Amino acid sequence: MLQIQITHPSRELRTIDASYGAYMIGSDSSSRIVLDDGSVEEAHAVLTLMEDESYIEDLMGAGVFVHGDRIPTRQRIFPGSPIQIGNYTLVFESAGEISPEEAPVAPEVFKPKPQSRAVSASQAIKQQIHAELVGRLDLKRLSMNKFQESELQTKIRKTLDEIISEIRVRLPAGLEPRGLAKEIFDEAVGLGPLEDLLADESVTEIMVNGPSQVYVERAGKLELTDCNFINDASVNLIIERIVSPIGRRIDESQPYVDARLADGSRVNAVIHPLSLIGPCITIRKFSKEPFTVQDLINFGTLTPAVAEFLRVCVVLRKNIIVSGGTGSGKTTLLNVLSSYLPDDERILTIEDAAELRLTQEHIVRLEARPANIEGRGAVSIRDLVRNALRMRPDRIVVGECRGSEALDMLQAMNTGHEGSLTTIHANTPRDALARLETMVLMSGMELPIRAIREQVASAVHLICQISRFSDGSRKVSKITEVSGMEQDCITLQDLFDFKQTGLDEAGNVQGALHPTGAVPTFVAEIAVRGIPFDRTIFNTTGFGEAKRGR
Repeated sequence: MLQIQITHPSRELRTIDASYGAYMIGSDSSSRIVLDDGSVEEAHAVLTLMEDESYIEDLMGAGVFVHGDRIPTRQRIFPGSPIQIGNYTLVFESAGEISPEEAPVAPEVFKPKPQSRAVSASQAIKQQIHAELVGRLDLKRLSMNKFQESELQTKIRKTLDEIISEIRVRLPAGLEPRGLAKEIFDEAVGLGPLEDLLADESVTEIMVNGPSQVYVERAGKLELTDCNFINDASVNLIIERIVSPIGRRIDESQPYVDARLADGSRVNAVIHPLSLIGPCITIRKFSKEPFTVQDLINFGTLTPAVAEFLRVCVVLRKNIIVSGGTGSGKTTLLNVLSSYLPDDERILTIEDAAELRLTQEHIVRLEARPANIEGRGAVSIRDLVRNALRMRPDRIVVGECRGSEALDMLQAMNTGHEGSLTTIHANTPRDALARLETMVLMSGMELPIRAIREQVASAVHLICQISRFSDGSRKVSKITEVSGMEQDCITLQDLFDFKQTGLDEAGNVQGALHPTGAVPTFVAEIAVRGIPFDRTIFNTTGFGEAKRGR
């Protein structure tokens, strides 16, 4: 058993009960030994205590002194050696060697965070190797130099191998050099601990809640992983790597940002002072290959009959809103609906952060832009919708309608731009219409509620409600037609409705998407257009699959 004494000129003596392992020392709350003083950096030093030999390493170059002499970078220490870090002095000894008269224990005893020795040592040595790598290679300069990406990566890997081979004899048990090199490489040029999670196809969402807590979503269920970052600074560095390539910024004046990864995955980041637990990252992963309608049928999200009906609605140029809660699969369903758009039409997509992956040839993709550091240059979704109307679009697809752009979208749908698609956050089709009304009012136009509802009733033809159920599955729960106005109310009729019958032994939701018996008011248009379509899909008795008749 070991003890570490911590003294400060103006504070009481603190004693830590410790064991062999590695201890991050700094002012950051994620450190195992927190020295909350302005003279100490967030991640100032690493103290490695081993049975045969112990070391102290200066991580930030801010200064670590042993016996009054500043250490170069890393130095071996012995029991009783005074270690000065900022205004603090630390001394470690075996517990039996410290007498009560010489070292009275303070009332408050600091206990290290409950981490295993292997994990703590791994974190500390990773930090040591990373610091050495930064010392030997100017990574920023190299990345801006004439090196190709492959050459830069080769140079970094070679240097890493050299560093690890030099310290291999000091690696704690359980640390494997090859795995350690990969982790450091990911930290140096990639997204650190997130790299493996991004490569894992079973993970659909990644949630970083500060440096020490990373959750993932698998099959609709949340799981706590054993991944973690060293401190807040390392999480901030990852965020910077994500947002910089696409011209976004995040700092105290703009402490949150929406961005995307190279594969189209959606990223949201929040930092101090908005986040009180440290930097937070939420990544909604996209599959390497966009989901097809057959994939959604296989997942049980919708039925072949409903998929065929939605295809016909897109071909008929019906304006469709995909409605659902957070993480319900709205964007995935919008992607599938967009795949039905004809190849011979000019399609404009408008998004806050580009996520849609359409395969048609004639596509113009527009993305909103936030204000620069001077607060200028912002281009909103509403600006893009207005501009899109001057670009001769056949179809407009808005990734998500959530503000004053709703008014311009409705006007576009009512003035010759039928067949538009968008998503909206709402729990039911009726709630989706109420949200539309609220968003129109956000535009600043003082319109009476009846006038807004008339706009909505004439513009929106179909609402496709998608929901996430208790077992984590995403299913289309309603297909609802906006059929008109009665007095001051918009009338709706459900065409298809998901009926849950229970749960199986594994807790999976049982049920089916049934027709309600209602027939859409535009069903006659299908025959007029000569589109093959099986009307029996609306029958409530013996409902079956739609037949394309091709």
